[in-house]
Amino acid sequence: MNDYAVLIQRQLDAYNNKDIEAWLSTYAEDAQQFALHGVCLASGHEEMRKRMLVRFAEPDLHARLLSRAVMENIIVDHEVITRNFPEGKGEIEMLCVYEVQNGLIKTASFAVGQPKYMV
Repeated sequence: MNDYAVLIQRQLDAYNNKDIEAWLSTYAEDAQQFALHGVCLASGHEEMRKRMLVRFAEPDLHARLLSRAVMENIIVDHEVITRNFPEGKGEIEMLCVYEVQNGLIKTASFAVGQPKYMV
């Protein structure tokens, strides 16, 4: 596993541990998160912290890595995320595209599938 993949795995582990400080430590201070080809979801640690603390409050939150592709400093994770939606517990498929610069995640873009609710 190269250094970029190690960083992304640290980020995923911190996400699953709901450890906001460890999670933020994998991102550059001025990092940005985007919906793939779209709107900026968060810019900088403060906005990212607010966004993720809401997510980390979900009791069933967990990301399961299906696959990871690494091309130089670009990493693409295919994940299934267990979430607590207003409609109930469910799963959502995501493609997460990370760009690493200077040892930290600089940008992250997310393509999100449709929620599948658990019966």
